[in-house]
Amino acid sequence: MKLGFVSAILADLSFEEVLQFAALHDYDCVEVMCWPVSKAERRYAGVTHIDVTNFDEQQAAEVKKVISASRVEVSALGYYPNALSPNADEAAKSVEHLKKLIAAAPLLGLNTVNTFIGRDWTKSVDDNWPRLLETWRPLVKLAEQHHVRIGIENCPMSFTKDEWPGGKNIATSPKIWRRLFADLASPNIGLNYDPSHMIWQQMDYTRPMRDFKDRLFHIHAKDVRVDTDKLNDVGILAHPNEYHIPKLPGLGDVDWGRFFAALSETGYRGPVCVEVEDRAYEDSLASRQRALKQSAIYLRQFIGR
Repeated sequence: MKLGFVSAILADLSFEEVLQFAALHDYDCVEVMCWPVSKAERRYAGVTHIDVTNFDEQQAAEVKKVISASRVEVSALGYYPNALSPNADEAAKSVEHLKKLIAAAPLLGLNTVNTFIGRDWTKSVDDNWPRLLETWRPLVKLAEQHHVRIGIENCPMSFTKDEWPGGKNIATSPKIWRRLFADLASPNIGLNYDPSHMIWQQMDYTRPMRDFKDRLFHIHAKDVRVDTDKLNDVGILAHPNEYHIPKLPGLGDVDWGRFFAALSETGYRGPVCVEVEDRAYEDSLASRQRALKQSAIYLRQFIGR
C-alpha cells in the first residue's frame, strides 16, 4: 500500500509545494484536487491544484516534470460535485468537468478519477435512478474508452439542512453499490472507500471491503467520533453534524488495526490517502500541515515501506 493525502487541505499551496511537503513528511502519493477555477461553495471544495479545463499534452508534460522532481506519485485526480443536482446548470457543468478529468488522467499516466455519484436530495433513491443511469452510463463509457477507473466516495453528503433529507451523494450503502455496479455494468466504476462514513451510519466498516474487494480503487483515511451524549439527546434522525465529529486517523472510533487487517486480507495494494476534515486542526496552514504530519506518523505503523 502507499500512504498519501488529499490535497484539498493544502489549498494555500501550489501543486509543486504540495508534492514537496508530501516528500518531506513521509508520504508516497497525493490525490490531487482538480476543481474548476472558481469560488468554493462548501468546505474542502473548489481547490484546484491541477487545472484540467483546457488540458493538453504540453501542460501534461509540465505537470509530469513536477511530479518526477518530487519523487511523489499522484494517486488520482479528484473532483467531488453533484452531477445529479436538481439545478440543471450545476449538474451539466459538473458532468462536463468530470469528462475533462477523465480525459486528463491518461495524459498524466494515471488511471483513476475520484468523485461523487451525486443525488437530487429531495427525491428517493428509486426516483433518482433513471436520471442517474442517463447521466452516468455515458461517463462510464468515456472512462472505458480512456482506460480510466472512476472511484466513487461513499460519503452521504447529508450533514446539514441544505442537504436534507436525502443527501447529495446516492452511493452510501452496500445495497446501493450492488445496484449501481449491476446497472452500470462496467469494471471501470468502483469505490473510493472511506470507513468513517460507515461509523456514523452505524454500519460495519470492514465487511464492505471484503464484499467489494474487486471494486476498491482508492481508499480515504479519515476518522470520526460519534458523540453519544449528543446522539442520545438529538437522536439518529437529527442532522449528522449535531452528533458526529470528523477526526484525524487514530483520534476517533475507527479501529485502524482492524481496518488494515481487513484491507490487507482483500489483497488491496493501492493508495490510502488521509483526508483531513478535523476542525481542531483548521485554524492555520501550520495546523493543517501538522495534521498531515501527525497522520503520517500514526498510519505508518500499518503501512510499511
